[in-house]
Amino acid sequence: MDPRLRNNLGGSSSPYLRQHADNPVHWQQWGEEAMEWARERNVPILLSIGYSACHWCHVMAHESFENDEIAAVMNANFVCVKVDREERPDIDAVYMNATVAMTGQGGWPMTCFLTPDGSPFYCGTYYPPTPRGGMPSFTQLLEAIADTFTNRRDEVDNAAQSIVTELQRASGGIPYGGAPIDAELLNAAGRSILGVEDIPRGGFGGAPKFPPSALLEGLLRQFERTGSGEILGGIERTAEAMARGGIYDQLGGGFSRYSVDAEWVVPHFEKMLYDNALLLRFYAHWARRTGSDLATRIAKETAGFLLSDLLTENGCFASALDADTDGIEGLTYVWTPTQLVEVLGAEDAQWAADLFRVTDTGTFEEGASVLQLLRDPDDWSRWQTVSDALRAARAQRPQPGRDDKVVTAWNGLTVTALTEAGLALDRSDWIAAAAECAGALLDLHLVDGHLRRASLGGAVGAPTGVLEDYAMLATGLLALYQATGFARWLDAAQQLLDVTLDHFADPAEPGSWFDTADFAESLVTRPRDPLDGATPSGASSVAEALLTAAALTDAGRSSRYAQAAADALARATLPLERAPRSAGHWLTVAEASLRGPIQVAVVGEGSLLADARRLAPGGAVVVGGAPDSSPLLADRPLVDDGEAAYICRGFVCDRPVTTVVELANQLNTTSHTAM
Repeated sequence: MDPRLRNNLGGSSSPYLRQHADNPVHWQQWGEEAMEWARERNVPILLSIGYSACHWCHVMAHESFENDEIAAVMNANFVCVKVDREERPDIDAVYMNATVAMTGQGGWPMTCFLTPDGSPFYCGTYYPPTPRGGMPSFTQLLEAIADTFTNRRDEVDNAAQSIVTELQRASGGIPYGGAPIDAELLNAAGRSILGVEDIPRGGFGGAPKFPPSALLEGLLRQFERTGSGEILGGIERTAEAMARGGIYDQLGGGFSRYSVDAEWVVPHFEKMLYDNALLLRFYAHWARRTGSDLATRIAKETAGFLLSDLLTENGCFASALDADTDGIEGLTYVWTPTQLVEVLGAEDAQWAADLFRVTDTGTFEEGASVLQLLRDPDDWSRWQTVSDALRAARAQRPQPGRDDKVVTAWNGLTVTALTEAGLALDRSDWIAAAAECAGALLDLHLVDGHLRRASLGGAVGAPTGVLEDYAMLATGLLALYQATGFARWLDAAQQLLDVTLDHFADPAEPGSWFDTADFAESLVTRPRDPLDGATPSGASSVAEALLTAAALTDAGRSSRYAQAAADALARATLPLERAPRSAGHWLTVAEASLRGPIQVAVVGEGSLLADARRLAPGGAVVVGGAPDSSPLLADRPLVDDGEAAYICRGFVCDRPVTTVVELANQLNTTSHTAM
């Protein structure tokens, strides 16, 4: 029997694909072999894209892909290909653009029908097993697509060619234009973002609400520059609403992917590594800047969640916890008053129900409530006892599945977050965990000088790294270098950035980046998306890495990195002007660039380095060590045989300072004299 006449997902490096290994569908993995089989059979490709923590992906799998009759229709008329969007973001990006172009919206599960060469001709998302809500059944769709492909092939080929042409036309980079990166542009972007703030409930825009981590970090850096109380108020309203709402796990720490309502009460319960890394970075930064007790607590609990729930055996971090438990969304997390009494007894249960907003009617399904903490407890000792008991009881419940796939980019975000949070909150153990993760990534994911996208169980997968993988890991390595002074991290970051400049930059458009390397697999179009979404874009992330590296490296590399960062930021002016809510990380990087970025070099041993790390704004480069021990410390002598801090902005430096008062004054001043 042809080995392709069976499900071939069992050996995949993706937990999501392995979830479908027992389907009666003859799923194939993406690749030339599947396309060749489609050409041999002269049938279309049915491409299904999703990810392991996706609730509606599970629904469609149970309804259709596990159904023998529907699977028989799929197998008879299509070559069926499964793709994990997290393992192959390049494939996801191409066909998501096609789906949005055809339907006006996208999402997962994504269902696309392709010609045997991979050109899309019909795309959609979820389809029910029976007609519902104006949608055809999945079987009706399959039969209609198969009939059209067989009997109206010319129309299919013409439609596919038209779609590919449009995708290629739309895949250009952001043009130069608009205002330069200056204070006026960034202040206007901040006002625009705050102009859509949901002031009573926090957040920007309406439901569903996703954690605006990049926007918050960008606004926090703007607050550091301007001192604006209006900006700080907007930051604090959103950050506190999320931290006290149901989107945050009040017992176990960590944030869910989004809230289905405008009040942050009911989450979509999956917990993603990237969300929690980005939010850890922000809350630690907020805590460092303002001393907020709430920010400090949330940062500590979120770091605790990462290290307890997502840490893998090799020291890296798993991708996600599932939204569902035993097929039921939220089963692990929600509570009824009766359940509280069973665990706590009547008196403590009543106190906890009032504190956590657990009611008889409930805030979720079937009278259950998602825990909120809208005010601080009046008795922290009692709260600790109660929360410990509830946490222990919850641990006895069925638990959501974990996607153990280690994604390079998301682990890079985590390295950055743990390092910066460790410095901010004096947690050397977090920095050690970041270093262990970074070392494991370099040992396993860096193969012949090129990054791989992901690994599973200590075995690296075949898909090559995309732009965000190189950029986000480089940024994490640079953060580690600043924290530890170990040259390994700087050397590795430079290696990654050199590959990025050589293989991802668009030679025809300086400052524009492709999301895939020129040595990667060719798809029907080469994807690039410079706008920020749930995670920072690869383009804004590489701008951050280059801007930071330019301040840390030797003169030869520094000028190349600085010019590339400047070119990238020159293309950020249009999104910052016209769509600042989709340019949160661009705002973050631009705020650092506008201030120099600030570089602080501390020579000698003493408390001045810790003071610099505490006082310097987000995006500043801070290193310490002996004179001439690193490029930024070259020609930086001790002052009167004691420690000294040298502060520069771009190519302009202040006189060295030796006290924390002088250091604080220089970091807050706006006029500088070249030395």
